[in-house]
Amino acid sequence: MKHVIVGGVAGGATAAARLRRIDEHAEIVLLEKGAYISYANCGLPYYIGGVIGEGDRLLLQTPESFGTRFRVDVRVRHEAVALHPERKAVTVRQSDGQLYEETYDKLLLSPGSVPVRPPLKGIDHEGIFTLRTVDDTHRIKAYLTEHAVGQAVVVGGGFIGLEMAENLHHAGVAVAVVELANQVMAPVDYSMAAPVHRYLLRKGVALYLEESVVGFERAGQALRVQLKSGKSLPADLVLLSIGVRPATALAKEGGLALGETGGIRVDKHLMTSQPDIYAVGDAIEYPHPLTGKPWLNYLANPANRQGRIVADNMALGNRETYEGAIGTSIAKVFDMTVAATGLPAKRLKQLGMPYRSSVTAGSSHAGYYPDSLPLTLKLTFHPENGKLYGAQCIGYDGVDKRIDQIAMLIKHGGTVYDLMETEHAYAPPYSSAKDPIAIAGYVASNIIDGTMPVISWRELPTEAGNVTLIDTRTPAEFAAGTIPGAVNIPLDELRRRLDEVPADRPVVLFCAVGLRGYVAQRILMGHGYTDVRNLQGGYNLYAAAATPLPAPDATPLSAPDATHGAR
Repeated sequence: MKHVIVGGVAGGATAAARLRRIDEHAEIVLLEKGAYISYANCGLPYYIGGVIGEGDRLLLQTPESFGTRFRVDVRVRHEAVALHPERKAVTVRQSDGQLYEETYDKLLLSPGSVPVRPPLKGIDHEGIFTLRTVDDTHRIKAYLTEHAVGQAVVVGGGFIGLEMAENLHHAGVAVAVVELANQVMAPVDYSMAAPVHRYLLRKGVALYLEESVVGFERAGQALRVQLKSGKSLPADLVLLSIGVRPATALAKEGGLALGETGGIRVDKHLMTSQPDIYAVGDAIEYPHPLTGKPWLNYLANPANRQGRIVADNMALGNRETYEGAIGTSIAKVFDMTVAATGLPAKRLKQLGMPYRSSVTAGSSHAGYYPDSLPLTLKLTFHPENGKLYGAQCIGYDGVDKRIDQIAMLIKHGGTVYDLMETEHAYAPPYSSAKDPIAIAGYVASNIIDGTMPVISWRELPTEAGNVTLIDTRTPAEFAAGTIPGAVNIPLDELRRRLDEVPADRPVVLFCAVGLRGYVAQRILMGHGYTDVRNLQGGYNLYAAAATPLPAPDATPLSAPDATHGAR
C-alpha cells in the first residue's frame, strides 16, 4: 500500500506517524512545500517576543529525524500542484522548478490555510507581514533585529493578533491594534471581551475598534497605516492578522467538491468526493456537532485528532468516524487568559436557536489561600432542558481547567445539571469546595426554573426608567461608582428597610458580581415581591460593557520600558 500525504504540519504529520505504527511495510511519502514539518505554529508569536529563546524549540521534528524514526519519505520544498484522481497521481514541483508525478493508492490532503492579505494600496511595502509559518517568523524576527522598531500596528484583534501584540510589547515595541468589529476575540461575546479591552488599555496597547485599514504609505523608513475614518497611524512594522482561508486550490482544480463554506467537503470518514482521497485540518469543512451546519475550524487539536482517524481509515478501511469539533480555543493576553468553547450567545442569536445565558464570578482557588485570582464564566444553554451550548471564561489562573471540563461535557451532550454533579479534586491551592463550574451550573439551573429571574446589561438601559434599581453593595462601593438612578440599600440592611422598596413596580437588584444581588432577590421574593430581577454579572460586568472606552488618541503610542514589558 502506498500512501501519499500533501502537507507536513499537524494533521499530515500525525497521519504519517500513525500510518507507520499501523503498517510497518507501507510506502509513505510526505510532501511539504515549505522547509519544515511538524512545527509548533501556535508558538510562533512567543519566539518573536523572546519568551521562547530558541527557534529550534518550535520544530517538533526535523524532516530527517521524522523520516528516520517513522521510515517516511519526507520531501520538503516539494509542492503538490495538480491532482489526477482518474489515474491516482499527483504532480509535484521541486524547489528547482522541475515537475514530476507521484502515484498513490491512498492520498491525504492536509494543505492547511493561508492568511488573508487583501489587495490594499501599499500592502507590499517593506515592513508589512503575516504570521503563519516558520519562514514568516524568521522574516519578522530578522526585521526586528535589523531595524529600529519602536511602533507596531497589528491589524486584527483575534487570538494571534493579541498574542502578537503582547509579544511585540515584550520586545519593547509600542503597539496599536486595529479591529473591524466592535470587540476583540470573536469567539467570545462582547460582554466577555469588554474586560479584555480595558485590560489591554491598562497594559498600554492602543485599541482602534470598529475601524478598518484602507491602505499603507511609506515615507523613508516610516510607514503610515491609513484608516477608513481618516485617521493615520505611524508604524515601523505592521502585522496583518485579519484571518485565514482554507487552502483549497489544489483540491478544487483536481475536481474535488467544496462545501458551502468554501472548505473541502468530507464525509464522516474524512473522505472527499473522490475515492481514496481524504482530507484533514484547516482546509476541510465539517458539520458542527451542535448545529449540524458545516463550518471551518482552524484549530490544531481537531487537526491532530483527524490525522489519527484518517490514518486508520486509509490503512484499515473506513471504520473510524469523526465526531466533529465544537471549537475550543484559548489565548494568553499578557497575564490574562481568555478561553471559549461551543457557541456564544451572539452566534446562537444569529442561528435563531433559543437559549439562555448565565454569568458567574468566582476564584481560581480557595479565597483564603494566597494568590487566589478572579475568574468570570459565562454559559449558554437551552432555556428548558439546560443542554449546554457553550462557555466562555476569562481570568488569570485556572481558566484552561474549567473550559476543558465544560468542553468535554458539551461534546457528550451534557447539561447545566451535569456541571452541578461534576466531581472536582479539591485542595485550597487548586480549587474551592464549590468550584466555579459547579456554581455556574447552580446559577443556570436557578435561571431555568425561575428561582433567579435575571436581566442583562444590554436590557437594563431600555427599562431603567420603569424599574426601581437597588445597589446592594456597601456604601463605600456605592460611592466609588454605581449605575445611574440606583439607590443604595446594602444587603445586610435590606430586611429592615423593606419599606423603601416599592412593591408595585419592577425591581432590579445588583451587587459587584451577582451573588449579593441574588441573596437580596430571595429576601424580596420571600416577602411577597413578584417582579424582582438580578443583574447578570453585577456592576463589574455592567461597568466594563456599558461604559464607552476612551478614545484611542487618549492612549498615545509609546514604547514600554524594559521593566514594564518584562514579566
